[in-house]
Amino acid sequence: LGMFSELKFPVPWGHVAAKAWGPSEGRPVLCLHGWLDNANTFDKLIPLLPRDYYYVAMDFSGHGLSSHRPAGSPYHFLDYVSDVRRVAAALQWRRFTLMGHSMAFFFLFLLYCFISPQFCFLYPEMVEKLILLENLGFLLAPEDTEAWLKSKRMAIDRLLSLEAKQQTPKARSPEAALQRLLEANRHLTAEGGAILLQRGATETPTG
Repeated sequence: LGMFSELKFPVPWGHVAAKAWGPSEGRPVLCLHGWLDNANTFDKLIPLLPRDYYYVAMDFSGHGLSSHRPAGSPYHFLDYVSDVRRVAAALQWRRFTLMGHSMAFFFLFLLYCFISPQFCFLYPEMVEKLILLENLGFLLAPEDTEAWLKSKRMAIDRLLSLEAKQQTPKARSPEAALQRLLEANRHLTAEGGAILLQRGATETPTG
């Protein structure tokens, strides 16, 4: 397990980097590093662990060898949870063990909450086991639980669904573009839609 391989997973702003130990057919473990750390956090630990697992330690966006988000973009806790979901999807892991350290469970003195427990809370069907190298759970008032779970999971799933469907924009005639705009915005009049399209559409040789 001292030997590892480098991995890269494409994201809209570049890539998320990771390093992997063990046989790829082994039981999957996703390792999440701490505040201002990177995947090398696990270099000394992984060789001491059971050898029949496949350990993947990711660099969160803006850390290690992963791409930074665009300049001016914040790094919110839910963005890190989304990164975990992206990597799990890229690995085609439907269920795995999650091992979190520091920021991965406790990020900047609770200002941004905890990533590993949050992921477990949002996607319990995907997490076989949770390992926290420092132990603290995800804290929510009982009356807030259902609304938080529904809204945050919907936000992440919708974002990843849109990313997966990204295609080259279709060229349309001005008339077809106006019709499409009006169908998507029932409150618009034809005149209002035409005014918006003057600045909201780009002319190309094909439409």
